[in-house]
Amino acid sequence: MAEPALAVRRRSRISSARKRSHPPAQPGATSSPLARKRPSGGGEGTPAEPLCNNDSEEDMFGDYDSFHESDSLLAQVLDAEPQHSQEKGLDVKAAGGFAHGDLQLEMDQSKQGNLHAAGDSSVRKVDEHYGFQMNENDAGDADEDLSDSVFDELPSSQLLYLEKTRELSSRSQRSAGTERMDKWENSSLDKIRCPSSPCPDSGHKNRSTKSSKGSVCDSCKSVSLKDHLKNALTGNAKAQTPKVSKTKQLKEAILSEEISVARETIGSSSFDIGPFYGLPSKVKHLLRQFRGIETLYEWQHDCLTLKSLQQRKNLIYSLPTSGGKTLVAEILILQELLCRQKDVLMILPYVAIVQEKVWGLSSFGIELGFLVEEYAGSKGRFPPIKRRIKKSLYIATIEKGHALVNSLIETDRIDDLGLVVVDELHMIGEGSRGAVLEMTLAKILYASKNTHVVGMSATLNNVGDLQKFLQAEYYTKNFRPVELKEYIKIRDTIYEVDSKAENGFTFSRLLNFKYSSSLEKADPDHIVALVTEVIPKYSCLIFCPTKKNCENVATMVCKYLNKEFRAHREKEKQDLIKNLKDIGNGSICPVLRQTIPFGVAYHHSGLTNDERKSIEEAYSRGVLCLLACTATLAAGVNLPARRVILRAPYVASEFLKKNQYKQMIGRAGRAGIDNAGESILVVQEKDKHLVRDLITSPLENCYSNLLPEITKGMQYLLLSLVGLKIAVTQEEVYSFMCHTLLGVQQQLLLKEKSLSEIVRDELENLIEKGLLKGKIMDQNSKSTLTVTLLGKATYKGSIDVSYCNLLYKELRKGLEGLVLESSLHLLYLATPYDMVSNCSPDWMIYLRQFNQLSSAEQKVADMVGVPESFIAKKASGQAIRKNVDSTAVNRLYLSFVLYALLKETNVWSVSEKFNMSRGYVQNLLTSAASFASCILHFCEELEEFWVYKALLTELTKRLTYCVKTELIPLMEVAGVLEARAKQLYNAGYKTLAHLANANPETLVKTIEHLSRRQAKQMVSSAKMLLSEKAEALQEEVEELLKVPTDIP
Repeated sequence: MAEPALAVRRRSRISSARKRSHPPAQPGATSSPLARKRPSGGGEGTPAEPLCNNDSEEDMFGDYDSFHESDSLLAQVLDAEPQHSQEKGLDVKAAGGFAHGDLQLEMDQSKQGNLHAAGDSSVRKVDEHYGFQMNENDAGDADEDLSDSVFDELPSSQLLYLEKTRELSSRSQRSAGTERMDKWENSSLDKIRCPSSPCPDSGHKNRSTKSSKGSVCDSCKSVSLKDHLKNALTGNAKAQTPKVSKTKQLKEAILSEEISVARETIGSSSFDIGPFYGLPSKVKHLLRQFRGIETLYEWQHDCLTLKSLQQRKNLIYSLPTSGGKTLVAEILILQELLCRQKDVLMILPYVAIVQEKVWGLSSFGIELGFLVEEYAGSKGRFPPIKRRIKKSLYIATIEKGHALVNSLIETDRIDDLGLVVVDELHMIGEGSRGAVLEMTLAKILYASKNTHVVGMSATLNNVGDLQKFLQAEYYTKNFRPVELKEYIKIRDTIYEVDSKAENGFTFSRLLNFKYSSSLEKADPDHIVALVTEVIPKYSCLIFCPTKKNCENVATMVCKYLNKEFRAHREKEKQDLIKNLKDIGNGSICPVLRQTIPFGVAYHHSGLTNDERKSIEEAYSRGVLCLLACTATLAAGVNLPARRVILRAPYVASEFLKKNQYKQMIGRAGRAGIDNAGESILVVQEKDKHLVRDLITSPLENCYSNLLPEITKGMQYLLLSLVGLKIAVTQEEVYSFMCHTLLGVQQQLLLKEKSLSEIVRDELENLIEKGLLKGKIMDQNSKSTLTVTLLGKATYKGSIDVSYCNLLYKELRKGLEGLVLESSLHLLYLATPYDMVSNCSPDWMIYLRQFNQLSSAEQKVADMVGVPESFIAKKASGQAIRKNVDSTAVNRLYLSFVLYALLKETNVWSVSEKFNMSRGYVQNLLTSAASFASCILHFCEELEEFWVYKALLTELTKRLTYCVKTELIPLMEVAGVLEARAKQLYNAGYKTLAHLANANPETLVKTIEHLSRRQAKQMVSSAKMLLSEKAEALQEEVEELLKVPTDIP
């Protein structure tokens, strides 16, 4: 029978006078001791705190009951000893062990099935499957109950002795049924005991009960209990006590034990998975603390307990927008990190969403002991650092996720990836980014049989094809936490969408708003009437077809709003204007200056990152109540509203798709704030029949984008398959392609050529381009294909195969005469090819900027094939006879923009200088940073380009942040942009360590426009980044000190 685990609670000596006032207590009447946490030396527990010596010279027994009183402890001992001297099987292991200072603390068995957590006012319920339940009646005031007991005032050894005495007294009286219950309870408790936690009072740890019992009993049989007690009391007084909170120890004990339960259960076939879906109940506490989530929706519980998930089958699940899909994914991620101890990859569609998620999950990582790593833009290591202890959650964009998977396959570490979560799975059917996502998932499925794939989306239709491709189960519910009512407006009449009606909608009401003739002319679609029904009390979004239309609508609405709208949260709106001026170094968009006092703003890609973030934060706080925005907001950050208005059923000039419509209206209704959400689609009479079809039609299907005529994805995929040795013959390549989404849909998509013919043609193209070597014969050919050095550099740098040869030539040409007087030549090489088509140079500006260059910098233009005469003739409108490569001309113009940015570090002034929108300049900067990173990886594979490595490393860093050098450490933190970094730096937070150790409350008081929630998340993100860097250095040290296994 296992030993009872005893909890020890020691009080300070200050309360000794109060102790003596307690009435005498009988041993049998004491409350059951509580389990205490042993500081863990394992990976998932908290490291043991340093011990402090007890050097007090006072009488070690002076503060406790006198040995001469009738109710003294010694008297009780002498009374109890004869009573139990004849007890058979007397087990004095504990007393003997304690006399030698070996305190083996375990869970208390004296209360059958009860577990108390001292110092923690809450009691976590653990499933009956694990053999114990919580007694909720005893939980709340555990500390008060014990503090009123005289036994709280006793030292550890006395408590332990009394507990042993009570146990021996009751052992002979137990019934057979009780003994069976104890045996069952012990076996259950053994399952959750944390074996790696050393006791601070113990000289040894984790002795086996069997061996200890034999050795100790033999040595202690002839020793009296009184001698045992004296020795134990002496040892107790001299023992070192940890300088650590008992409450903290107990909380850590529960966390460690529950993680053990979760690990064991997750690995078993049982579906009854412990306290909180196989996770420690601390996760539930953190969800309440960080997210305000008290309980899960019924569908979330059903999904998390699916049999297919327990069997590690891949899963696709689909619910309407705002249904709570992300929370399910996050719980699955935590299960993988904490219970199965595997790394996780989360793929998100946009950089802003990646940063938002890194920002939000860093707090969980700090509390639960895992790392959160950002893979977006130019950030991310390839391959990632292999962690020895902590596991990593990689949060990546689609492109960076693909590069990460490639690096894991190449280093034979793909099985370290336990779970891949894909948000917005429907994007697999959207252009070149969809092709990259399809490649990523196909490689994971083909290369690893142990990696679990989970995809989620609000807009999926042909799920069968996706299920077949991902070999996945499917779960769906038509659930929204807030009811959504859909309406359309034609003239001044509003109709409710009704699928049961003959034409798809039924009459609802007429607009009740008095329009003047001037207002009727300015606002024929009655936007002002629709908006004023909800603002400023509630929030509203207006989706507009174009960026310009967003600004026009915002301006028009403010022109006809009453003056009283200006009074609503006036000071906060003035603060927002001041903040936007600081961002623009004194400049602010005139439209925003006019609209923000009314609580109105626009939101589209023409804003800088800092401006966009400030407007989003103001809208979330309710300072802004109306945003006129483009469709990109629907797929981006989560900004819900009471009412969503679709200004027209168009995105740019294209008619609205059902998927886009669903995403936009999905923003209506805020869980926990609104009891209903409304969407209103403004329709012209001419579009009425198209809208009827839109309302009644199903969602669009997802089709593969690997076809050569759609994207270059097929060639890039085949190149990487050979380079990574996933498939090295034509037969193996074809076999792989049959397992892609294109392979699943080949009968539907391939009309003119078969899949095998397409594979053969594309392999031949790669050989012609010098990226592959080998011979292409028939489909069953066993001829081995190999990748060339250029081919390897292309796929490792994620360079588009359509311009990899052009890039190589330009880099080679640069070696002949790289101009290093300034960064202009390097910036030209790092200017993205895919930005060129959208560039229309202003020739007068072009010439002016060229004339401002030094003579050495002007040589760069000649080297890349853009002579001064060409620019001058273009500026003067003269005819050009000589052919000049338009790609080189446009790239050089864009490199001038980047050059100005690095010199001025101000998007506003540069956008005005080149007559470009701020958003376009910001996007150019972000794309250039990412492309510079790709070129760096490209050059690392080609020895001849060694000189570029150091140059591109520094250039990538400068493009990524584009700020003064001293702000870079702060901007490395996810979510900290230039304006915020300046605020922090000026307030004295000048390094990552400063920010990681900052007090959030102090930050709120010091930094303007910073909420308490943002401050906490910022500090958590800084701590996470600091921890990640420290872990990387530690890994490097351990690798250096590791003894080689092949020493001769």
